[in-house]
Amino acid sequence: MKPFKNLFFIAFLVLFTNTISAQYQNGYGGNSGYGNNGYGGSGRSNQMGQMAQDTQPSAPKPVPVEKTAAKILEYYKKELNLDALQEIVVTNIFIKSLKKEDAVMQKKEMSDEDKTNELKVLAEMTELEVKEILNKEQKAKFQILSDERKSKIESRKH
Repeated sequence: MKPFKNLFFIAFLVLFTNTISAQYQNGYGGNSGYGNNGYGGSGRSNQMGQMAQDTQPSAPKPVPVEKTAAKILEYYKKELNLDALQEIVVTNIFIKSLKKEDAVMQKKEMSDEDKTNELKVLAEMTELEVKEILNKEQKAKFQILSDERKSKIESRKH
């Protein structure tokens, strides 16, 4: 019986030496096994860290000015009964204005007060450009809509 136990023990050692060797000597991540940073320096623990980094929310993508201009146009088209030519011109005016607005907002060397003043001037210029292509009835309605918008903005401030 004793030789059978010895043979069984030797077979056990030979079969499981490879597994033990993989875990304690040259494990999953090169020369680092359980004894050196878990499953190896570049093994599973590092992959988990990468997954956590991937799930962090990224900065929201800016909405294209064309899309914003289209939304503005839809409102004015309905309220002012714009014709096709007026639609094109108004869209171009708003796209140009929105691009200038973005440029002003991106200027880091300007103070917030200067930015506010420049944006007010830009809004007035845009309003004047839009009024140039409107007929008399549309201008009157546009002025009413503009005044309503300004009063809403003022009421939010207070």
